Amino acid sequence: MAGHNKWSKVKRAKAITDARKGKVFSRLSRDITLTAKAGGGDPNGNARLRTLLLKARDANMPVDNVDRAIKKGTGELPGVVFEEITYEGYGPGGVAFVVKVTTDNKSRAAQEIRSTFAHNGGNLASTGAVSFQFLHAGQFLLTKEQTTEDALMEIALEAGADDVITSEQGFEVRCGIQAFDKVSHALEQKGLKTESAEIAYIPTNTVPVTDANVARSLLKLHDALEEMDDVQAVYSNEEMDDAVAAAAQA
Repeated sequence: MAGHNKWSKVKRAKAITDARKGKVFSRLSRDITLTAKAGGGDPNGNARLRTLLLKARDANMPVDNVDRAIKKGTGELPGVVFEEITYEGYGPGGVAFVVKVTTDNKSRAAQEIRSTFAHNGGNLASTGAVSFQFLHAGQFLLTKEQTTEDALMEIALEAGADDVITSEQGFEVRCGIQAFDKVSHALEQKGLKTESAEIAYIPTNTVPVTDANVARSLLKLHDALEEMDDVQAVYSNEEMDDAVAAAAQA
C-alpha cells in the first residue's frame, strides 16, 4: 500500500464489510445532500451528483435513502445543515495528511480530529501547513480492459483534462476542478466506468516509509480517522512497498 497510490485506497474501500455499510451510506448521504444543494437535484444537469448516484448504486444504498438525501439538499425536506471543512496534520514519520470533513458541529469535529491525531502519534496543523504538498484536482481511475491509453487520452484531453497517467493498475485521469463535470460527462458518454471519481488531494511529493512500526502507526491513524462519522475522505503522502505494508498488518 502507498498513501499516494489511490488504487490501494480503492481496493481497501471495496473490502468494506456489511457491518460498516451504515457508515458508508451516511457518508454518501451527506455528499449527495451537499452536491444537490450546490448543483441541483437533477443528475442530468449535475455531473457530480450522477457520480455519487453511481457510487450509491454500487454500494447497494437503498433508493429511499438516496431520494431523501437529494430532497434535503434541494430543500424539499428539512434536514441538518452540514458544512465542509478541510483539516491538515502530520502523522508518524512526518507523513502529511489532509482530512475532508462534513459536519453539523464544527467545534466537535475539530476536537475529535485533533484528539485522533494526538492519540495516534500525530498532530493537527494549521491551515496551509501541509496542503502545499498536494495537488487539489479532479481524479478519475479506470481499469485497462475498458479502453486504450490513446483512446482515453483523446476523450479526456478533448474534455479539458490535464493528463492521463498509465500504471500497472490502470489509468488515472487528472483535471482542474472546474473541468471535473465536463470530463466526468465525457467519460460517461463513452460508456467508461470509473473505479473512483472525485476531487482529490494528490501528493506532489511523498515520504518513504520503510519501518514496519511506523507503517503500523500510520495505518492505525488512517483507520481511526476513517472510522469517524464526520470524516468523508483521508489523503496522505506516505509511500511504502508491499513488503512493509504486509509487515505492518501482520
